[in-house]
Amino acid sequence: MPSPARRPLPDLPVAETFDALRAALSTDQRAVLVAPPGAGKTTTVPLALLDQHWLGDHRIVMLEPRRLATRAAARRMADLLGEPVGETVGYQTRDERHIGARTRIEVVTEGILTRRLQNDPDLPGVGLLVFDEVHERNLPTDIGLALALDVAANLRPDLRILAMSATPDTQSLVAVLGDVPVVESAGRMHDVDLFWMPRQRRSRIENDTTAAVQRALREQTGDVLVFLPGIGEIMRTQSALQQVVGDDIDVYPLAGALSQSEQDLALSPSPPGRRRVVLSTDIAETSLTVEGVRVVVDSGLARAPRFDVRTGMTRLTTITTSRSSAEQRAGRAGRVEPGACYRLWSKIEHSSRAAHRSPEIEEVDLAGLALELAAWGTPAEQLGFPTAPPRKALRAADALLHDLEAIDADGRITDVGRRMLGLPVHPRLARMLVAEPTPLGCALAVLIDERDMLRGRPDDLPADLSLRLRVLAGRDVHDQADRRAVRRLRDRANDLARRMRIKFDPDLIDADRAGGALLHAFPDRLAARRRPGQFQLRTGSGAWLPDTDPLAHESFLVAADLDGKRDRSRIRLAAALDADDVADTFGDQVDERVRLEWDAGRDDLVERVERRLGSMQLGAATRRPTGGEATTAALMDRARATGLAVLGWSASSVALRQRVDFLHRTVGEPWPDWSIAS
Repeated sequence: MPSPARRPLPDLPVAETFDALRAALSTDQRAVLVAPPGAGKTTTVPLALLDQHWLGDHRIVMLEPRRLATRAAARRMADLLGEPVGETVGYQTRDERHIGARTRIEVVTEGILTRRLQNDPDLPGVGLLVFDEVHERNLPTDIGLALALDVAANLRPDLRILAMSATPDTQSLVAVLGDVPVVESAGRMHDVDLFWMPRQRRSRIENDTTAAVQRALREQTGDVLVFLPGIGEIMRTQSALQQVVGDDIDVYPLAGALSQSEQDLALSPSPPGRRRVVLSTDIAETSLTVEGVRVVVDSGLARAPRFDVRTGMTRLTTITTSRSSAEQRAGRAGRVEPGACYRLWSKIEHSSRAAHRSPEIEEVDLAGLALELAAWGTPAEQLGFPTAPPRKALRAADALLHDLEAIDADGRITDVGRRMLGLPVHPRLARMLVAEPTPLGCALAVLIDERDMLRGRPDDLPADLSLRLRVLAGRDVHDQADRRAVRRLRDRANDLARRMRIKFDPDLIDADRAGGALLHAFPDRLAARRRPGQFQLRTGSGAWLPDTDPLAHESFLVAADLDGKRDRSRIRLAAALDADDVADTFGDQVDERVRLEWDAGRDDLVERVERRLGSMQLGAATRRPTGGEATTAALMDRARATGLAVLGWSASSVALRQRVDFLHRTVGEPWPDWSIAS
């Protein structure tokens, strides 16, 4: 069989750049490739570079931002070589590894490269790193690129780096890579007719999308690709469409959360005589090609990571897409022939949208980045980020990591921090899992990381996480529970447990211990009750629950979800705990204050013992004082304060003292001074 590197490659638009790319990487060792979606850069560029003399027998590692795109890219390249995956081309995600001894091209998700760099910065055997879809400005891509540039500058001067983008907005990228060649492919884009279908006010997205798809099917030919923000909207739209489209039309979902077989079904071409509607997240915007599409229906929405003040973590939030994203989506309809795109917003609104998506590094919580930097050992300002991490956000991240015991006072990573580093969750939740490597910890992590499984208005929902734990464990049924969400949460908890090498057994979830476990993740969200429904956070801010909430009368709570108001936050999700849980978690930070005081009810001296965490009182108790100088002094003070009355004078002794005192004052010596003062 001929060498895979010498087999003819498809005649795709990006092929015109191959010679320029080879020359740039040979002389400059770094380059930027700009090619529009569908040009073929992901699946042909690595193959075109495989036989270069400077690569030798080293490997090419290509980073993809999504697992679905990682698998699809590796499969397509293997098909072009006439080989199975795992031979010349393999791939690795956090769930799968198909890489063999002969593999020369490894397609990996972003986090895989970061872990490799942290574990072995030399990257032995790797000759070229390819960062695909850098225009998406994902934080993991920026981290991997910054660490890779540091390695190339200090450890591996022979390491070559290629960044590939679907948009020409590469100024920040070129600035950090240096004065490197920018190779551009014009692509072959056919005309795409635009149709504007603004959504109806207060109408549900699935209703508007269904109407747009029906119109597109009537007016156009070919398959339809629909962009929706998330799996929930996709499943609801699929259900609505299946009730109204013809028998010759297949409706398939496409998202990273689906099984591999479901994804393959959506990506397979339609059989003769049939049409298909593919309902996709933004995975199909640039990272993935869906064959046979000549019509696009675009909701104009996407899920993007954003810092959530309610949880103090990064969460996926629904946002409006940028103009550049809209153009990339529309371009999917014009890959092989003229097409059409139906947009669910107005032309006027389009002009007011952002030109490009914001870099994630400016929008998300940086605790994960700060933990990676602490493990790497190089300050952020000494690394090459396309967009510098905001200093204020980075300082806040460092402060949080210190509270989580992940870094020490000098910013160095601790043993706890290193154990947190490999867990695929936010550092808050990773800290909890390190302290609580149990089914309870896994269940709490997914409950907090995902959308609430209980449906309804927030005012109707109880805040108690232990209730949700019981529903997740199958020990309780709640009328407002989303059954599909429960199944998804169980699957994710099971996956998390597998990574921690434990078994996820729902029967072992101890919901009553939720507060103590949660405190490891949210040490700053400890709240003490001031009165029913009114709480004070450890930070000093106020927080509240409705008086009718079952948690309103608990002495202590850990608030995992607050509405973000600084002075008086509504608690949305929380778990109860007791003072002993707090003392166990904070250890030597808890002060025990002992003072002697007179108990009026007992008419006796007692010892009052208080446990405090900063300004927060965890509890108080009284006990009989032990003998000693302090006890003697307290008794003497009490005697003075009561004018010696506490000594229990009898009537005759009082009369005797008064007579002697009278004689001392009127006669003098030898009568002694028996006054109260003396």
